[in-house]
Amino acid sequence: MFRVMNDLPFTKMHGLGNDFVVLDARRQRLEIGERQARAIADRRTGVGCDQLIIVEPAVNAFADAFMRIRNADGGEVEACGNASRCVATMIMGEKQSRHAIIETVAGLLDAESADNGMVSVDMGRIRFDWRDIPLSKAMDTKHLDLEAGPLKDPAAVNIGNPHAVFFVDDAEAVPLDIYGPVIERNALFPEFANVEAAQIMSRDRIRLRVWERGVGITRACGTGACAALAAASRRGLTDRTAEVVLDGGTLRIEWLKDDHILMTGPVSVSFSGVLDRSLLA
Repeated sequence: MFRVMNDLPFTKMHGLGNDFVVLDARRQRLEIGERQARAIADRRTGVGCDQLIIVEPAVNAFADAFMRIRNADGGEVEACGNASRCVATMIMGEKQSRHAIIETVAGLLDAESADNGMVSVDMGRIRFDWRDIPLSKAMDTKHLDLEAGPLKDPAAVNIGNPHAVFFVDDAEAVPLDIYGPVIERNALFPEFANVEAAQIMSRDRIRLRVWERGVGITRACGTGACAALAAASRRGLTDRTAEVVLDGGTLRIEWLKDDHILMTGPVSVSFSGVLDRSLLA
């Protein structure tokens, strides 16, 4: 149990290098806004992370806990695949169970312990309708009329959050740091977008680099991997199951027949500590 506000425990976790500061607010309410989230996420003066994760009491009776997500820029977002595995691992350890249900703004996520220390999460039903992405106008989400530099003809996907997936010949050669922020804030995306550069290596293997909205280039993105597989399969470029190779490692993604997406990957704990009160002032 937390003692006082200037002695606030946290755990630093990551999934394939996509890193998180996890705070447990199930016993003590925490008022963490954009400014506090940015301070904690700052890699020079804070702890440093891609996302701040706040674990709260579940609202839904079927869930074990509610996961609130703030990007490094402080903005709250709906989904994070790698963080879902991290929080699920924490909950499963507490329950001494191989199963956990995590509640998010985007819905309930069903997680299970898999072989070789992996964790599988049902990320929910994938959506393609332009209103669900959402887009600012009606458009074929299989082929968006959008381009920026070498990036063109993306597919749009919503897997709890919006994605624009571009298929490229060489993912390493794409200047994602230049064009990622341009596409992220394009007027076509009223809620902004995550941007993926996907290189099809085979029917069951995709090389992927990701620009995450509100964060920048990250070593891994679970929802981005899900979006890339679904977009590629929808275009007939891959099968419905594939390994997605990110900068930080590999996720296994399965697009199930009921349109749910199953993501399987590792979880790591880096260290634990306490936050100084000045970060929350």
